[in-house]
Amino acid sequence: MSKSNKVLIGAILPLLAALSFSFAGSAAARAAAAPRAGDDVYANNPVVKIAKACSPAVVNIDTETIVTRRANPFADDPFFREFFGQEFERFNRAVPMRGKGSGFIVDSEGYILTNNHVVEGADKITVTMMDGRHFEAELIGKDPTFDLAVIQIRADDVPVLPLGDSEAAEIGEWVVAIGNPHGFENSVTAGIISAKNRTLQAGNINFQGFMQTDAAINPGNSGGPLINLNGEVVGINTAIVPYAQGIGFAVPVNMAKQIMNDLIENGEVKRGWLGVALQDLTPGFAETYGVPLEKGAIIADVVGKSPADRAGLKRGDTISAIDGQTIKSSGDVVLYIRNKLMGDRVSMEVYRNGRKQTIRVELGSIPQTEGGDGGRARPRARGGAKESSRIGASVSEITPELKERYSIESEGGVVVLNVDHGSVAAELGLREGDVVMEVNRRKIGSASDWERVVSNDPSTLVMLVRREGQTLFFTYKKR
Repeated sequence: MSKSNKVLIGAILPLLAALSFSFAGSAAARAAAAPRAGDDVYANNPVVKIAKACSPAVVNIDTETIVTRRANPFADDPFFREFFGQEFERFNRAVPMRGKGSGFIVDSEGYILTNNHVVEGADKITVTMMDGRHFEAELIGKDPTFDLAVIQIRADDVPVLPLGDSEAAEIGEWVVAIGNPHGFENSVTAGIISAKNRTLQAGNINFQGFMQTDAAINPGNSGGPLINLNGEVVGINTAIVPYAQGIGFAVPVNMAKQIMNDLIENGEVKRGWLGVALQDLTPGFAETYGVPLEKGAIIADVVGKSPADRAGLKRGDTISAIDGQTIKSSGDVVLYIRNKLMGDRVSMEVYRNGRKQTIRVELGSIPQTEGGDGGRARPRARGGAKESSRIGASVSEITPELKERYSIESEGGVVVLNVDHGSVAAELGLREGDVVMEVNRRKIGSASDWERVVSNDPSTLVMLVRREGQTLFFTYKKR
């Protein structure tokens, strides 16, 4: 062998030895890391732990409501009734209507928290636990305003879910939903808290404070718990957006605690009620209405004959403080008032027409108002009246035809017929069927009024809009 070859081999041998050691080490590491028989590969997965620990306290709720079905299609016809009277009543049948939902046990005495719409009007409520036990439940109390209800079963050794602090929950925090979507019992989904203090409207009730989550929620999840990674309930799954994915809503558990205690003790809610719809203060609104604040809560609407109405609060007032406590958002007002009882008096600092004043209000009780239809499709229509197309919105003066088509009850304003995608009107949040009542504090009574106010392309627009029976403020500020 030549001298040069010996030198080359001498250089390669240490390298091969090093590589051999490296491969051996990698194989040993892989073997050590590989799961062995009996190992729990899910030991570090918190969702598995939550599902195991919390699922036994989540229950399936079956309801039965007896309704009367007419056997004869002509039973309600006035002509036939005139001749046959109540004869058709003999053929009516009592038919059971069944429903399904979720709930969870919150107390060792068998109290279960769920949604009101799960048990509303039920003649019979049956609870099924994860261990297979069945119980007939008693309705203890309900609060349609927040869609919550408490039922009770008589059972021994029931598992209980701990209630957490929804105020401490943060956007982006992981949460787990457990329930019975579409009847699939004990289904577990996971996601995050997408937002807080969301506003939902049903009928004449406007509730600020919902938690939004992308944890999958479907019909049947209603009343089930939304649980943080500590295994504590932070919300009660309540509503979904049916035409979207990953948008569900839950009542914050702190609010539910207050309501639950009232329902157990009194059978009804005794919490304070102000009687206003609220929105967060925006820079555009502050500029237009002369409010020297960066944060606060705008009164968008006042319920007639409510405590707020009797005290003299007005639409457009901006709340800056209650009992000396600074108000930074509409959610602050909701939480403060809900911690008060019916009959309590509160002192509110509000800005009206740029001036600060103090208004004292004696709180009333929350009205037991049922939810509305949740919104309905509205056909496009042309009413034959004068129309205008500005800022990407086609509006029309209100005619009897449009009034009927869009279920408009108020007088005055112009109705929105169409909104162009990507326009200023779309950015404002206008939609078909809205009635624009004011623009930049000027009353709108005709398409000509609309033309005059928006034709000069103002840098800031603040519109007072009536939507489904409630007034709201919409703000746009040119960038």
